[in-house]
Amino acid sequence: MTSRTIMAALVSAVLTGGAAVGGLVLFGDRPAAAAQTVEVWKARSCECCVGWVKHMRTAGFAVTVHEVESVETVKRDNGVPEALESCHTSLVGGYTIEGHVPAGDVERLLAERPQAKGLAAPGMPQDAPGMDGKSGQPYQVVLFGAPNGKVQVFANH
Repeated sequence: MTSRTIMAALVSAVLTGGAAVGGLVLFGDRPAAAAQTVEVWKARSCECCVGWVKHMRTAGFAVTVHEVESVETVKRDNGVPEALESCHTSLVGGYTIEGHVPAGDVERLLAERPQAKGLAAPGMPQDAPGMDGKSGQPYQVVLFGAPNGKVQVFANH
């Protein structure tokens, strides 16, 4: 590796907030994201899902998108309760992510590894990532599918 290559990696790391090791940039503040691929199932017609995918990629996740006619089968197969449904369903690290859950919440889920099916941002919260509203309306992200069967608040936004 030339000194020019090393310098380019170091500059890149500084500009992106990561650390360079052997020419690879590792995101020290995003360890959960860097090692995970998010698979997203969305309807072809859904535009807000595109914004959420961009949000996840910006956070360091690799994202694979599956455009389908209906996401209902994916929701049912992965245990998403009807009351928590949103526009898209994702799988990452053995968990189901329903709707516009912020990347930071997904990172926390992957770091803490609670016994549950996953997280949901029920409905379509206007200010959630990908929705890009500026309403100032709070919303919750919930943990579902815990052994006790209860849905519990995971994060308030």
